[in-house]
Amino acid sequence: MKSEEINETIEPKDNQVPTENHEALSDEHNPEVGEPEVIADNTPLQSEEEKWKESAADWRDKYMRLYAEFDNFRKRSQKERVELLQTASSDVIKELLTVLDDFDRAVKANETVEDIAIVKEGFVLIHQKLYRQMEAKGLKPINATGEVFNTDFHEAITQIPAPTADLKGKVVDEVERGYVLNDKVIRFSKVVIGQ
Repeated sequence: MKSEEINETIEPKDNQVPTENHEALSDEHNPEVGEPEVIADNTPLQSEEEKWKESAADWRDKYMRLYAEFDNFRKRSQKERVELLQTASSDVIKELLTVLDDFDRAVKANETVEDIAIVKEGFVLIHQKLYRQMEAKGLKPINATGEVFNTDFHEAITQIPAPTADLKGKVVDEVERGYVLNDKVIRFSKVVIGQ
Protein backbone atom coordinates (compact mmCIF):
# COMPACT_ATOMS: atom_id res chain seq x y z
CA MET A 1 0.00 0.00 0.00
CA LYS A 2 2.77 2.31 0.66
CA SER A 3 4.29 1.75 -2.72
CA GLU A 4 1.00 2.51 -4.48
CA GLU A 5 0.65 5.80 -2.59
CA ILE A 6 4.17 6.78 -3.52
CA ASN A 7 3.58 6.02 -7.19
CA GLU A 8 0.41 8.04 -7.23
CA THR A 9 2.08 11.09 -5.79
CA ILE A 10 5.11 10.87 -8.04
CA GLU A 11 3.42 9.88 -11.26
CA PRO A 12 0.17 11.60 -12.05
CA LYS A 13 -2.45 9.74 -13.86
CA ASP A 14 -3.05 10.46 -17.50
CA ASN A 15 -6.24 12.38 -17.05
CA GLN A 16 -4.97 14.44 -14.14
CA VAL A 17 -2.95 17.65 -14.49
CA PRO A 18 -0.80 18.61 -11.53
CA THR A 19 -2.48 21.35 -9.54
CA GLU A 20 0.61 23.55 -9.59
CA ASN A 21 0.85 23.53 -13.38
CA HIS A 22 -2.89 24.01 -13.69
CA GLU A 23 -2.74 27.17 -11.59
CA ALA A 24 0.21 28.44 -13.60
CA LEU A 25 -1.65 27.92 -16.85
CA SER A 26 -4.75 29.61 -15.56
CA ASP A 27 -2.73 32.67 -14.39
CA GLU A 28 -1.17 33.13 -17.80
CA HIS A 29 -4.50 33.31 -19.53
CA ASN A 30 -6.27 35.33 -16.83
CA PRO A 31 -6.03 39.10 -17.49
CA GLU A 32 -7.10 39.96 -13.95
CA VAL A 33 -3.92 38.56 -12.46
CA GLY A 34 -1.78 41.42 -13.82
CA GLU A 35 -0.54 40.21 -17.14
CA PRO A 36 -0.46 43.22 -19.52
CA GLU A 37 -2.83 43.10 -22.37
CA VAL A 38 -1.31 43.08 -25.77
CA ILE A 39 -2.40 46.14 -27.72
CA ALA A 40 -2.80 45.32 -31.32
CA ASP A 41 -2.41 48.93 -32.37
CA ASN A 42 0.38 50.91 -30.61
CA THR A 43 -1.32 54.29 -31.19
CA PRO A 44 -1.93 55.13 -27.50
CA LEU A 45 1.77 54.74 -26.76
CA GLN A 46 2.76 56.75 -29.82
CA SER A 47 0.30 59.50 -29.08
CA GLU A 48 1.62 59.77 -25.49
CA GLU A 49 5.17 59.99 -26.81
CA GLU A 50 4.11 62.59 -29.37
CA LYS A 51 2.42 64.62 -26.62
CA TRP A 52 5.67 64.67 -24.64
CA LYS A 53 7.65 65.64 -27.72
CA GLU A 54 5.22 68.47 -28.50
CA SER A 55 5.34 69.65 -24.90
CA ALA A 56 9.14 69.62 -24.95
CA ALA A 57 9.14 71.53 -28.25
CA ASP A 58 6.73 74.13 -26.80
CA TRP A 59 8.88 74.62 -23.71
CA ARG A 60 12.01 74.90 -25.83
CA ASP A 61 10.32 77.49 -28.03
CA LYS A 62 9.17 79.49 -24.99
CA TYR A 63 12.68 79.32 -23.54
CA MET A 64 14.29 80.52 -26.77
CA ARG A 65 11.81 83.39 -27.08
CA LEU A 66 12.36 84.43 -23.46
CA TYR A 67 16.13 84.23 -23.89
CA ALA A 68 15.99 86.36 -27.05
CA GLU A 69 13.71 88.88 -25.33
CA PHE A 70 16.06 89.13 -22.36
CA ASP A 71 19.08 89.50 -24.63
CA ASN A 72 17.36 92.33 -26.52
CA PHE A 73 16.48 94.00 -23.22
CA ARG A 74 20.08 93.73 -22.03
CA LYS A 75 21.43 95.23 -25.27
CA ARG A 76 18.85 98.02 -25.23
CA SER A 77 19.64 98.85 -21.58
CA GLN A 78 23.36 98.93 -22.31
CA LYS A 79 22.83 101.23 -25.29
CA GLU A 80 20.61 103.55 -23.23
CA ARG A 81 23.22 103.64 -20.46
CA VAL A 82 25.96 104.63 -22.93
CA GLU A 83 23.73 107.33 -24.42
CA LEU A 84 22.88 108.60 -20.94
CA LEU A 85 26.55 108.85 -20.01
CA GLN A 86 27.33 110.69 -23.22
CA THR A 87 24.51 113.19 -22.82
CA ALA A 88 24.29 113.40 -19.00
CA SER A 89 26.50 116.46 -18.83
CA SER A 90 24.72 118.28 -21.66
CA ASP A 91 22.25 119.99 -19.28
CA VAL A 92 25.04 121.23 -17.02
CA ILE A 93 27.12 122.39 -19.97
CA LYS A 94 24.15 124.29 -21.44
CA GLU A 95 23.78 126.19 -18.17
CA LEU A 96 27.53 126.81 -17.94
CA LEU A 97 27.50 128.34 -21.41
CA THR A 98 25.86 131.44 -19.95
CA VAL A 99 28.71 131.73 -17.46
CA LEU A 100 31.20 131.32 -20.28
CA ASP A 101 29.41 134.11 -22.17
CA ASP A 102 29.71 136.30 -19.06
CA PHE A 103 33.46 135.59 -18.91
CA ASP A 104 33.82 136.47 -22.59
CA ARG A 105 32.04 139.79 -22.03
CA ALA A 106 34.13 140.48 -18.90
CA VAL A 107 37.41 139.82 -20.73
CA LYS A 108 36.33 142.10 -23.59
CA ALA A 109 35.20 144.82 -21.16
CA ASN A 110 38.42 144.54 -19.12
CA GLU A 111 40.46 145.63 -22.13
CA THR A 112 39.06 149.18 -21.91
CA VAL A 113 38.24 149.51 -18.20
CA GLU A 114 40.78 151.24 -16.01
CA ASP A 115 38.93 151.05 -12.69
CA ILE A 116 40.00 147.83 -10.95
CA ALA A 117 36.96 147.88 -8.64
CA ILE A 118 34.65 147.34 -11.63
CA VAL A 119 36.75 144.37 -12.77
CA LYS A 120 36.59 142.84 -9.28
CA GLU A 121 32.84 143.37 -9.11
CA GLY A 122 32.40 141.68 -12.51
CA PHE A 123 34.34 138.61 -11.39
CA VAL A 124 32.36 138.41 -8.14
CA LEU A 125 29.09 138.53 -10.07
CA ILE A 126 30.23 135.81 -12.47
CA HIS A 127 31.41 133.65 -9.54
CA GLN A 128 28.06 134.04 -7.77
CA LYS A 129 26.16 133.12 -10.92
CA LEU A 130 28.28 130.02 -11.44
CA TYR A 131 27.94 129.01 -7.79
CA ARG A 132 24.11 129.37 -7.89
CA GLN A 133 23.87 127.22 -11.01
CA MET A 134 26.04 124.50 -9.48
CA GLU A 135 24.09 124.68 -6.23
CA ALA A 136 20.84 124.21 -8.17
CA LYS A 137 22.29 120.93 -9.51
CA GLY A 138 22.93 119.66 -5.97
CA LEU A 139 26.54 120.76 -5.46
CA LYS A 140 27.52 121.82 -1.94
CA PRO A 141 30.95 122.77 -0.58
CA ILE A 142 32.49 120.84 2.31
CA ASN A 143 33.31 123.09 5.25
CA ALA A 144 36.70 121.99 6.54
CA THR A 145 38.57 124.76 8.39
CA GLY A 146 38.23 124.35 12.14
CA GLU A 147 36.38 121.03 11.82
CA VAL A 148 37.55 117.73 13.33
CA PHE A 149 39.52 115.75 10.75
CA ASN A 150 37.16 113.25 9.09
CA THR A 151 38.43 110.82 6.46
CA ASP A 152 34.93 110.64 4.94
CA PHE A 153 35.29 114.27 3.77
CA HIS A 154 38.93 115.31 4.19
CA GLU A 155 42.23 114.26 2.67
CA ALA A 156 45.23 115.16 4.81
CA ILE A 157 48.17 116.61 2.92
CA THR A 158 50.39 117.31 5.90
CA GLN A 159 50.41 117.90 9.64
CA ILE A 160 51.75 120.96 11.42
CA PRO A 161 52.00 121.87 15.09
CA ALA A 162 48.60 123.24 16.16
CA PRO A 163 48.66 127.01 16.64
CA THR A 164 46.31 126.62 19.63
CA ALA A 165 45.43 123.70 21.87
CA ASP A 166 41.83 123.56 20.62
CA LEU A 167 43.01 122.94 17.00
CA LYS A 168 44.76 119.63 17.83
CA GLY A 169 43.29 116.92 15.58
CA LYS A 170 41.35 119.52 13.63
CA VAL A 171 41.75 121.09 10.21
CA VAL A 172 44.05 124.13 10.43
CA ASP A 173 44.04 125.09 6.76
CA GLU A 174 42.17 124.10 3.60
CA VAL A 175 44.41 123.85 0.52
CA GLU A 176 41.65 122.78 -1.89
CA ARG A 177 37.92 122.87 -1.17
CA GLY A 178 35.95 119.65 -1.40
CA TYR A 179 32.45 119.25 -2.75
CA VAL A 180 29.45 117.00 -2.23
CA LEU A 181 26.99 116.31 -5.05
CA ASN A 182 23.61 115.09 -3.82
CA ASP A 183 25.13 113.86 -0.52
CA LYS A 184 27.97 112.01 -2.26
CA VAL A 185 31.54 113.27 -2.03
CA ILE A 186 32.84 114.03 -5.50
CA ARG A 187 36.04 115.71 -4.30
CA PHE A 188 37.66 115.47 -0.89
CA SER A 189 38.91 118.61 0.83
CA LYS A 190 42.71 118.72 0.85
CA VAL A 191 43.60 119.94 4.30
CA VAL A 192 46.40 120.59 6.79
CA ILE A 193 45.87 119.05 10.21
CA GLY A 194 46.98 120.45 13.58
CA GLN A 195 49.13 118.13 15.67
